[in-house]
Amino acid sequence: MKTLQRFWQAHPDLTSFLALAIGMLVILYFSARHVGFSAGQWLTLGVATVALAALSIWIISWEDEPAEDEPEQ
Repeated sequence: MKTLQRFWQAHPDLTSFLALAIGMLVILYFSARHVGFSAGQWLTLGVATVALAALSIWIISWEDEPAEDEPEQ
C-alpha cells in the first residue's frame, strides 16, 4: 500500500489516467459484450476509450497549473 501511495504522490496524473482507463475499459466491456464486435472493432473501441481517458486527465490537469496572468500563492 505504501508503494501505491508513493507512486500516487510522485505521478498523480499517470495514476489517475491508469485508473480511469481501466475503469472505462471495464465499463466498455460490460456494456458491449453481447453486441458481437469483431476483434478489430474491439481493438478500435479500446484504443478510442484509452485515448478519451488520456484526454480527460490532460484537461483535468489544466486546473493544477496556475494561469500565466495569475500570481502564484
